Amino acid sequence: MSTDLLAPLMFVTAFLFIFSGYPVAFSLGGTALMFAFIGVEAGFFEWALLYAFPERVFGVMSNYVLLAVPFFIFMGTMLEKSKLAEDLLKTIGMLFGPLRGGLALAVVFVGALLAAATGVVGASVVAMGLISLPVMLRYGYSRELATGIIAASGTLGQIIPPSVVLVVLADQMGVSVGDLFVGALIPGIMLAGMYALYVVAVAFLRPEAAPALPVEEREGIGLPLLKRVVLVLIPPLALILLVLGSIFFGVATPTEAGALGAVGAMVLAAINRRLSWPALRDTMGYTTKLTSMVIFLLIGSTAFTLVFRGLYGDVWIEDLLVNLPGGKIGLLVVANLVIFVLGFFIDFFEIAFIILPLLVPAAKILGIDLVWFGVMIGMNLQTSFLTPPFGFALFYLRGVTPEDVPTTTIYKGVIPFICIQLVGLVLICVFPELVTGLLKD
Repeated sequence: MSTDLLAPLMFVTAFLFIFSGYPVAFSLGGTALMFAFIGVEAGFFEWALLYAFPERVFGVMSNYVLLAVPFFIFMGTMLEKSKLAEDLLKTIGMLFGPLRGGLALAVVFVGALLAAATGVVGASVVAMGLISLPVMLRYGYSRELATGIIAASGTLGQIIPPSVVLVVLADQMGVSVGDLFVGALIPGIMLAGMYALYVVAVAFLRPEAAPALPVEEREGIGLPLLKRVVLVLIPPLALILLVLGSIFFGVATPTEAGALGAVGAMVLAAINRRLSWPALRDTMGYTTKLTSMVIFLLIGSTAFTLVFRGLYGDVWIEDLLVNLPGGKIGLLVVANLVIFVLGFFIDFFEIAFIILPLLVPAAKILGIDLVWFGVMIGMNLQTSFLTPPFGFALFYLRGVTPEDVPTTTIYKGVIPFICIQLVGLVLICVFPELVTGLLKD
C-alpha cells in the first residue's frame, strides 16, 4: 500500500468515525493512532515521528492567543447569566415596538450588540428565544419569521468581533487576531443590516406576518423609556467599545482585551446587583466546559495532522488543491462548498480544526490574502449554526420554543437567512474591499 492511497484513506476513516457518532476529538486521535501503526508497519515512517507530539501539545497549551477564547466565553456568559442581556432585549423591544416588524428589528439590533459583547451563540439565541419569541407569537408574528430571525441574529456572534471562531481561525491560519477582527467588522455589520432589510421587506409585503406591538405592551413611553434605554444600553456599549477599541488601536492584545471584558462583565453585573454566586458558578462551569472541548479538539487534530503529514497527506492535499481547474477561483469554490456541506453535519470548531490546515498551505501558494480568506471562511462557518439537521442555533432555539411550534417550522424559518448569509458570502468574494478596506487605512 502506498502513501498515495493511505493518506486519503486516513481522511475518509476520520470522517466515518465522526459521522458514526464518536466525539470528534477522539475520532481524530483514534484515527491518528491507527494509521500511525499502519504507517510504521508499512515502513513509511518510524515511531520517532510521534516524539514530536508532546512538544506540539505543549505548544497548544502554552498558546497565548488561544487564552482569549475562555475570556470571551466568560464575558458573554456572565452578561447572559446576570440577566443584563435580558434587560437589553426587553428595553430595545419597547423602543422598536411601535414599528411594524419592530420587535423583529429589535432582535436583529440586540443580536448584533450581544454578538459584539459576547461572541457566544448559545447565550444570544437562548436569551432572545426566552424573552422575545413568546411576545412575537402572542401578537401574531409569523412563526417562521419569529424563529428564523432569532436563530439567525443569535449567530451574528460568529462574525462580529470579538468572535471566538475568529480567534480559532486566526490561530489555525497563523494570522493576527486583531487583523481578522478588523476585517470582519464591516461584513458582520453588513450581514445584520441585510437581516434588518429582510424584516422590513416582510413587514411591507406581508403586514400580517410582522405587526406592530399593541399599545398595552409598550410600557413607559416617553422620558421613562428614554432613561431606561440610556441606563441599559450605555454600559454594554461602553464595554464593547473598550474591548474592541483596545484591540483595533493596538493598546491591548486580544487576550488582554478578553481579560478586560471578563472583568468588565463582572463589574456591570455587580453594579446592577446581579453578581451572585450561582451566576458566577454557572458562568465558570460553562466556560470550562466549552474551553475543554476546544482544547481536546486541538489535541486530537494535532495528532491527526502529525500522522497525516507523516504519510505525506499534506503534499497530496496541496497538490490536489493547487492544481484545481481555475486556480484561485477553483480553490475558493471547492473550499466554500466543502465547508458549507460539512456545516450540515458537524460543528464549526471541528470544521476549522480538520479543514483549515489542509486549505491554508494551498491558499498561500496561490497568493490568497489570508485575512480575507479567514473572514470568508468565518462567514461560511456561520451558516453551520443554521443548516439542518445539526445546526447548533436550531438546537438552542428548540430547547426554549413552545411545544406547539414544530421543529419543521424552525427549519423553514431559517432558510431565508441561510440564503442571506450566502449572498453575504458572495459579496465578500466579489468585493474583497469589504474585508481589506479598513486594514489599508
